[in-house]
Amino acid sequence: MEEVSIGEFARRSRLSVKALRLYDEQGVLLPARVDASSGYRYYAVTQLEDARLIAMLRQLDMPLATIRELLALPRADAAALVEAHWRTADTAHDARRELAVYLIDQLNGKRSNMYEVKTREMPERSVLCLKRNVDEAGAWALGKEFIAIMRERPAPTIPGIEGASFFIFWGEVSDDSDGPAEWCRPVLKDGAETLALQYPEFVLRTEPAHTEAFVDMDRDVPWGPVQSQLAMEALFAWAKENGIDKAEHDLQPEDLGMRITYLWSEPIDATKGPEGTFAVPYALSPVTK
Repeated sequence: MEEVSIGEFARRSRLSVKALRLYDEQGVLLPARVDASSGYRYYAVTQLEDARLIAMLRQLDMPLATIRELLALPRADAAALVEAHWRTADTAHDARRELAVYLIDQLNGKRSNMYEVKTREMPERSVLCLKRNVDEAGAWALGKEFIAIMRERPAPTIPGIEGASFFIFWGEVSDDSDGPAEWCRPVLKDGAETLALQYPEFVLRTEPAHTEAFVDMDRDVPWGPVQSQLAMEALFAWAKENGIDKAEHDLQPEDLGMRITYLWSEPIDATKGPEGTFAVPYALSPVTK
């Protein structure tokens, strides 16, 4: 087996030495041999094909973790993974185009009606909550953790939108920002404290009755950060048009957080968005006697 130094391999593969070291650290492209005394890395010439493949996949913005998985697959499965990644990327590009159009219209003083905003009354509810500071990837992981716990220890269900699980953004959650976020599961008020003992990971709290504005989410459209941002802007524009501010209402969006309410039991899917609603609470409901 012909071996070359990391410098020569970098020259032949057109990858930088820095990139090769990163790929080694991430377990994507390991050296064929590392000299025990000097620590120098040596690569097999036969690894050039993988190196060039990695370079092309990175041009498609494929994460290194996904590339590591792809390199271990048979070629047909690897091709299917590339196709799935590109399909998701293409959808994300279309969503960014929508956001760009919205911003252009906004800066030009034009109004964009991208989503129909509706309102609904939500009752006071006891909710089991799992809260953590997360970035975008961490939000998916938190959701998977939440669903796994609910599957392992199912709680009695409450019918309708009042009993649907929901995810609250208490702050900005993105690749750049690890904001506080919370998964919530409404439970019956009677016996809630006893039920909560089965979920030591969760906090039991009471969410007050409130009015919220919402937009519907299409299950057939992948729902990501851009779509969430557009929905949020639609809700804020609606609030402004309807004169909703602190002078007239006793609750602001940040007081109860922006939330996604999931209307089906399996919301965690990175390639297909859930059917549900994106909502912003804006007023405490009056107490009825």
